[in-house]
Amino acid sequence: MDRFLALRSFTEVVDAGSFVAAADRLGLSKAAVSRHVAELEAQLGVRLLHRTTRKLSLTEDGEVFQVRARQLLADLEEAEAELTRRSREAVGLLRVNVPVSFGIRHLAEVWGAFRRAHPKVALEVNLSDRIADLAEEGIDVAVRIARLPASTLVTRTLASTRVVLCASPQYLRRAGRPRHPSELAKHDVIAYSYWSDRDEWEFAGPEGAVQVRTHPCIRSNNGDVCRAAALQHQGLIAQPTFLVGEDLRAGRLVEVLPKYRLPTLGIHAVYPSRKHLTPRVRRLVDFLAEWFRQPRWPE
Repeated sequence: MDRFLALRSFTEVVDAGSFVAAADRLGLSKAAVSRHVAELEAQLGVRLLHRTTRKLSLTEDGEVFQVRARQLLADLEEAEAELTRRSREAVGLLRVNVPVSFGIRHLAEVWGAFRRAHPKVALEVNLSDRIADLAEEGIDVAVRIARLPASTLVTRTLASTRVVLCASPQYLRRAGRPRHPSELAKHDVIAYSYWSDRDEWEFAGPEGAVQVRTHPCIRSNNGDVCRAAALQHQGLIAQPTFLVGEDLRAGRLVEVLPKYRLPTLGIHAVYPSRKHLTPRVRRLVDFLAEWFRQPRWPE
């Protein structure tokens, strides 16, 4: 028995509502489609369809099985399409959305390198920290730095970055070094507007999770602005190592409360769907994964 043909016959019968219509769609005889479905039922040892002279309907087992059957067929189509795509050249316009500070510091060199490898691709790179709607805004690939929620988007993790609580030595001499997250409520804080937890910061410490409400004296939707304010001794910031790693290594900023950790964030390439993925999108995602294989900032 050709199992994939049997699965295809079964799902076409369900979609078409009859063996005759399914046979027309598949270009097979009604007898062949009936045989494929019967062999599938015999193989599984269950009845998948209720058959009457007037209509067909799924049994309870058929309802469960048709979901898995469709996924198997979709996976097969994707595998076949991927083999075809690998032999195609990447061409056309590629719209990319990336965060501002990360895009300037760690992606600015990517685009020229990518086009040297794929000269027939035209790039449109938009820098924004706002979470864009990829489908609505016609974006092919986005780079996102976050703890991503469940989503219909396809995600490939490129790297990770630790969020560090830090301040300048001058600020800490003036305001004192906090010994526990609860003391942050009394400190000047420079907040990033798009931080998912807003002013409620949660740390993982020796005693477990610790939450504290901060009271920002400066708020900005750009990480570089927050970093600049910290370097001007204005207060504490919680920023990722891709932004402050060099400052920490040089001593311009000092990590605070190292026993209490803020989240580690994933750096992801996201795109709307695996189905009908164009070669230019696949090539860019693969290129980014290779680009970040080696560390690009000090942790």
